[in-house]
Amino acid sequence: QVQLVESGGGLVEPEGSLRLSCGASGRTFSSDAMGWFRQAPGKERDFVAALTSNGGSTVYAESVKGRFTVSIDDAKTMMSLQMNALKPEDTAVYFCAAGHFSYSDQLYFEPDYWGQGTQVTVSS
Repeated sequence: QVQLVESGGGLVEPEGSLRLSCGASGRTFSSDAMGWFRQAPGKERDFVAALTSNGGSTVYAESVKGRFTVSIDDAKTMMSLQMNALKPEDTAVYFCAAGHFSYSDQLYFEPDYWGQGTQVTVSS
């Protein structure tokens, strides 16, 4: 639908921090929700964090709770993922996604379209 572009990836030492950003060519997000997934080599793509486009509600994977924070700016043009206390197991390609929430057994973020991804490597 629209092209999402991630930025901010790179190499960081364990316990370090990175901030990822996602935008849609300067346009305001129109999806109901935005979120992040990640995929390590040889593994499936896993959910990381998501929020409603108005920023009112957030959900996180258990593995990143207390370390990562997802947010959207007031203009609804940029989504960020602040990553603190990074661990080697956080190493992956991180993908921005636009989508919506659904509920079955629990609340799920359902991606509708994706960015190209940005590499995050946590290593000493």
